[in-house]
Amino acid sequence: MCCLTQALALAVVLSAAWRALHGAPVAELSGDHDFQLFLHKNLEFTRKIRGDVAALQRVVCDTFQLCAEEELRLVQQDLPLTQEPLEQCHSRGFQAEVCFSQIHAGLWAYHCSLGAVLQLLPEHTALVETLQLDTANLSSNIQQQMEDLGLDAVTPPAEQRSPPPAFSSRFQQQVGGFFILANFQRFLETAYRALRHLARL
Repeated sequence: MCCLTQALALAVVLSAAWRALHGAPVAELSGDHDFQLFLHKNLEFTRKIRGDVAALQRVVCDTFQLCAEEELRLVQQDLPLTQEPLEQCHSRGFQAEVCFSQIHAGLWAYHCSLGAVLQLLPEHTALVETLQLDTANLSSNIQQQMEDLGLDAVTPPAEQRSPPPAFSSRFQQQVGGFFILANFQRFLETAYRALRHLARL
């Protein structure tokens, strides 16, 4: 499964590192000018990425008539896909530090999975590659912010990343592309709400 091992390992390492942090609490960071600049910049960036994902969802709908998620649930069970966790970004006990680590890990996992969408939609290579680049850049922005707070954000080298998920049939590939985009859109919506929450503190 694309980047799953690396993403899980990354989440464990980063979660442990954040828990060990003895720096400024979130309430203090929220008033920091550079931290606020980071939040507002990446809110806009996340909104832009969400728009590109939505554009590709429309392409999948128009091209393959795959538009309604409820109708594809049975097929989804047989696909080699997972939805990246962001429970620390919307739980009642919101923890900004762990939330950032989950966003960072999840972005790299979706960056890999988008390779399957690239294979599915070769005529839209430019849009998919732009989305992959933006996803990597957003992850790098979060990594830089983490390092600014004194943490080591581990990103697997390109040569260690897994290939995109493989599907057993053309139809599974189409449905897989649909769910990669649908799951990524939900992931981005949660990440966006988390960043917006921090910006309002």
